[in-house]
Amino acid sequence: MSVFVQSLHETFERLGRIETRRMFGGHGVWHEGRMIALVAKDTLYLKSDAGSAAHFDALNLPPFTYVRAGKEMPMSYRLAPADLFEDREEAARWGRLAYEAALRSGQPPKPKKARKTAAKAVTR
Repeated sequence: MSVFVQSLHETFERLGRIETRRMFGGHGVWHEGRMIALVAKDTLYLKSDAGSAAHFDALNLPPFTYVRAGKEMPMSYRLAPADLFEDREEAARWGRLAYEAALRSGQPPKPKKARKTAAKAVTR
């Protein structure tokens, strides 16, 4: 895990606990079981939707895109503002916007993994 990804726990400390997990050559960032951000090449992108797009548009923050069949495909994650890394309250505000967008997406929360010790106790 990169130093950048590890630093996100501190960045979002006022939002609450986050979890990070490797995925697709980058990392996903979860809060309360919902994916609120992704990290690609040590760049943070926050979950967005029609309800939060104006905040990103006001700062001219582009979407994360990938290429599929020679065509650029935008995703529902937008570049995080640089101020977020300097101000924990600002990070919490943007984190809440991303969390709210994740809630509106209709995707179910990520199921919590049972701890191995708890699973062993059940099988005994």
